[in-house]
Amino acid sequence: MLAVNYSTLRNNLKSYCDRATDDAETVFVTRKDEKNLVMMSLESYNNLMENIFVRSNHKNYQHIMEGISQLEGGKTVTKTPDEWEKLLNE
Repeated sequence: MLAVNYSTLRNNLKSYCDRATDDAETVFVTRKDEKNLVMMSLESYNNLMENIFVRSNHKNYQHIMEGISQLEGGKTVTKTPDEWEKLLNE
C-alpha cells in the first residue's frame, strides 16, 4: 500500500492512477479532517467484492475451504466426459 496526501495525488494523478492499475498497488490518500480514501484498480475492487460475497455466507465459504483442502490433500478424482454423462443419466 502506498500513502500519499491529497495535494501530491492531485499534482501527480496520472502517475498514481498508473501505479494503481498497472502495478496493482493500493493508494491510500490522506486528507484534512481524516476524510481519507483508498484508490485501487477496478480489478482489485472486483476481487475484493467477490471475496466479501464469498465470505458472507459461512456455509458456502466452509464448502469452498473443504474443497481446497481436498485438492491440496490429493483427494481428487478425475472423470472423463463420458463418465460424467453416465453419472448424470443414473
